[in-house]
Formats: sequence, C-alpha cells, structure tokens
Amino acid sequence: MTSRFPTAVPRGAAHASGSPGPRPVSRRRFLLGVSAVVGASALGASALAGCSNIAWAGTRAGQLTIVGFAVLSEADLGLAAEWGTTPGGSGVKVQTSFGASGEQSRNVANGLPADFVHFSLSSDMTRLVDKGLVSQDWKKGAHNGIVTKSVVVLVVRPGNPLGITGWDDLARPDVKVVTPNPSSSGSARWNILAAWAHVGADGKHDDQAEDFLGKVLGNTVSLPGSGRDATTAFTSGNADVLISYENEAILARHKNPGVFDYIVPDDTLTIENPGAVLTNAQSASAASWLDFAHSERGQGVLAGFGFRPLAGAVPAQVVGANDPGNPYPTPDRLLTIDKDFGGWSKVNKKFFADGGLITKLLSKVASS
Repeated sequence: MTSRFPTAVPRGAAHASGSPGPRPVSRRRFLLGVSAVVGASALGASALAGCSNIAWAGTRAGQLTIVGFAVLSEADLGLAAEWGTTPGGSGVKVQTSFGASGEQSRNVANGLPADFVHFSLSSDMTRLVDKGLVSQDWKKGAHNGIVTKSVVVLVVRPGNPLGITGWDDLARPDVKVVTPNPSSSGSARWNILAAWAHVGADGKHDDQAEDFLGKVLGNTVSLPGSGRDATTAFTSGNADVLISYENEAILARHKNPGVFDYIVPDDTLTIENPGAVLTNAQSASAASWLDFAHSERGQGVLAGFGFRPLAGAVPAQVVGANDPGNPYPTPDRLLTIDKDFGGWSKVNKKFFADGGLITKLLSKVASS
C-alpha cells in the first residue's frame, strides 16, 4: 500500500540548502523500518543527537544540566526562571538538551553529561538504573518519581471539519493520522497504547484491539521522530488528526491561537513522566531542582504550560486550553499503565519487544 503522503517532510517544507531533500520513502518501507527498530533489543547511540546546545568548559560548579524529552522544552525553561528566584536555584546556570525520550535516555547511557533527567517513560529511566547512573530507589520520593502528568488527546484542524469525537473515528477510511515514531518517542508509545486501550485494556479482547489499531495505523501517514516533531509535521502538513499529549496541544494553541483544536476522548490514558537525579550529579542543585518541580509552586508553573498538576491548585487561567478556566476535565474513563496494563515491564514485553503485538502489527500494516 502506498501512502498518499510518501515522505515525512511537511507540506511546503524546504531544506536549508535549497535542494529537494532526500529521496521519497514509501510508506511500506518506512513502517517496515519502524517495526524493525521497535522490536530491537538494543539500539546504538545516535551520535548524541539533539545535544548541540550543551557546551562543557571548565568546572561544572554553579550549573545544572537537564536532559529531557522534546515536549518539555518550554515548560522547563519556565520552571528554571522560577527556580532561579529560590535559594536553591539562585546563581545556578541551567543548561538543557531536549529530544525524543528513548534517544535521550540512550544518549545519557552512552556518556552524555546530565545532572537531572526527565523522560517520557519509566522504561527509559530503567536503562539508566541498569547502568548505575540513577539510583534503584528513584521511585521512593514524592509522587513515585513522577514529575509531570498529562493525558492522550486527539488534535484536529480548526473547527473539527471531519467531526472527530473519539477513537473510533481514527479508523474511518477518510481520516489521515499523524503520531510519533514508537522506536524513538515515548509519546508514541503512550499514544498507541491509548488507542489500544479503547478496545483492549482488559487484556481479554486482543484480537479486536489488534484489528482496530491496525486500521488506525493503516490511516497513519507520518511517524515523526518525537512528539514535538509530530506537532510540527501536523501543523505544516495536511493530515486530519494528530495523536498527542494534552500539554503539547495546549502549548501549541497558546503559541499559535487558531492553528488547531483538540479533543479529550471519553476514554484515554494517563501520561506519567518520570524524573530523577543522576548518581554523579551536583546533588545540591539537582536535588533542589527536583524538590522545586514537585512543590506546589513548581507544579503551578508546569500547569501553566499544559501539564496536569500533581499537587496544588490549577492556575485560574491556562491559555491554550479548550476552556482556560477549566483546563483539565476528567474523562469518563481514565486508564493508567500500572493499573490497566500491569506496568511498563509487561507493556514492553507484550507490545514493543521483538515479536510483540504492536511490533508485529506495524510490520503487518507495512506489508499490506
């Protein structure tokens, strides 16, 4: 099957050199490559991609280096500004590196310097625990190690021209979908599992869930490398629905009012993003950063950037939300990885390992 949009380059995108860019890749070849990478047991470092904004010179005293997943960038800069007014953050220079969660985790495991890491998935943290870079008891702190929370939403064109109301619409033959690449992006795994959970969260309807997700993936025209890349591709391209984090949708609407709308499905998945101090970090500043991020003040800052607060009150107005005065409605059915899927260890084995349900499904869809 050939994609109506055979490349992942957004419509109208131009390469800096003025050249036409890389040779178009068929959707079949693209998805086959994705399924092979998702099922791989180990991945090499990608030349520490996305880390060019970190420069190391002399002593690290008085600075804090944060490595995180792509959609955190604006929120962490806002958090840094507030933290800098506290005793723990005063005078500390914050340096950051943001990219796809899986790639960032592998980069740190392969030597990228970091004091604090903030990933999309707990399994990305586990990689660093296994390397001795994060303490085995990182979950014993506040909120079981979770720093930010969101839900999976459906982003649509302004005015919702196709009348998208929930997950079932993504299987319609007239709907074109964008979601990140599960080989590199943590948000992609949340997104795909949310779609699966619409039918098969209880584990008793895998056949029906596989059929449904196969239709959704069959409608998928682009699998960008990260959640942020997916937002950019959707904004510039011509698909109908972007599966995304709620916070990413809110932030994009804040930055570009009217660019699109979003729907919180009646049933969706809670997104929980872990953070931890590295074992070789400058403990005073890194621990202070984590404490501030968990505080009511810190959570208030993050809530202003579209994350559902773990503690404290929601800001009076969250610009970019569907209802700025009531930005975080509770869906009728809100699922979690731990309660409804048995945790990330089981999820990765069942769905994303070599021979996993979603790995095989990606290959099947690519071959159809």
